[in-house]
Amino acid sequence: MSDPAVALAMMGILVFVICIGYPVAFTLMALGVGFGYYGYYQAGQAFFDNRVFYLLTQNTFTVLNNDALVSIPLFLLMGYLVERANILDNLFRSLQIALKHVPGSLAVATLATCALFATATGIVGAVVTLMGLLALPQMLKAGYDSRLAAGVICAGGCLGILIPPSIMLIVYGAMAGESVVKLYAAAMVPGFFLAGMYVVYVIGVAIVKPEKAPRLPKEEGNIPVAQVVVLLAKSFLPLSLLILSVLGAIMFGIATPTEAAAVGALGAALLAAAYRSLTWQGLRESVFLTARTSAMVCWLFVGSATFASVFAYLGGNQIIQQFVTHLNLNPITFMLLAQVIIFLLGWPLEWTEIIIIFVPIFLPLVAHFGIDPILFGVLIALNLQTAFLSPPMAMSAYYLKGVSPPHVLLTQIFSGCMPFVYVVIVTMLMVYIFPGIALWLPGLLYGPK
Repeated sequence: MSDPAVALAMMGILVFVICIGYPVAFTLMALGVGFGYYGYYQAGQAFFDNRVFYLLTQNTFTVLNNDALVSIPLFLLMGYLVERANILDNLFRSLQIALKHVPGSLAVATLATCALFATATGIVGAVVTLMGLLALPQMLKAGYDSRLAAGVICAGGCLGILIPPSIMLIVYGAMAGESVVKLYAAAMVPGFFLAGMYVVYVIGVAIVKPEKAPRLPKEEGNIPVAQVVVLLAKSFLPLSLLILSVLGAIMFGIATPTEAAAVGALGAALLAAAYRSLTWQGLRESVFLTARTSAMVCWLFVGSATFASVFAYLGGNQIIQQFVTHLNLNPITFMLLAQVIIFLLGWPLEWTEIIIIFVPIFLPLVAHFGIDPILFGVLIALNLQTAFLSPPMAMSAYYLKGVSPPHVLLTQIFSGCMPFVYVVIVTMLMVYIFPGIALWLPGLLYGPK
């Protein structure tokens, strides 16, 4: 068997082993070391003289010495601290009252809360779970269709993948060698554009089919304007200022992502203390969850770097590139093909696995077709929204099912998510057709590339 054929077998084994549930990071390292030992083997050498062991240690040092990854644990700590600040209840309540005259006000308030909270945390499971506990019972009590209510929470909870400070964009930037600052600027408009499209869809449903999203009873929204302003000032304003200060410092060049993330983590701790919810137990849990998630991401990088090096050494990348170039694709058809593949990979795989394992295979082809890697990264972030929403592996649906009332079936949650998948696809098409939606802001702030 030729070396390129061995590389393809290596990729096939990887996909199979991941699908049956083995830990991805250690699967990548095991396959990289195993096939690398074969690739680098020289007759007569001692067992540990094989160069694959040097490759593994070198990749471990290089990955863990990458300054771009330092911001990941800091942003995660900021998110976990905000999650435990217990401001979500007041935030949702104040937005619900402020939007009382808008059709589908409960659903719109849920989306607005999800967008703001996802921006602060970037943790899909946390946002979907908390909003499932808080907003789903209220929407069902108000007579909302269970499918619409479930879809709103699942879709809103996924916005943290795209809207900065997105951990996914940091990981993509590290893999692609692109500026995280420019990626954040590029994702800002598409992220809020997608959130706006969700709101438009919900308002449209509420107008066309009001029985699916009834208006609030007058007595529930009969609160003086001054009291609404006070509620917003206590819940919406502090969190918004924290997020805007962190993102503003990054995008206007005042601080690096790592420095801004450190200040954000400190601000989240102070915010939790101001709400009298900064307990030793909460702080310990936040640090533990941050360390666990950061370790997972770092070891995924180590495993991916080892796997990718061996895969390329055996000639796997050349086969894929030759296959794609012989298809005589133009940039648009390549972009469509790449996004369809990523969409399909999103069913069995997590976003971390897709970004770290498969995106590096596309990156040389992105350069070959003259596609802006910043635009490509934003489209991937948009595409990965569908990975959390489309069955059978819609993780946001499973998160919601875990906290929803028994009468809300998983099939209903899946059904409620599908219209939002179509909204994501429409948004992706808009960004395809009008790339300025993504590239306008980084061009304005940092000039042409």
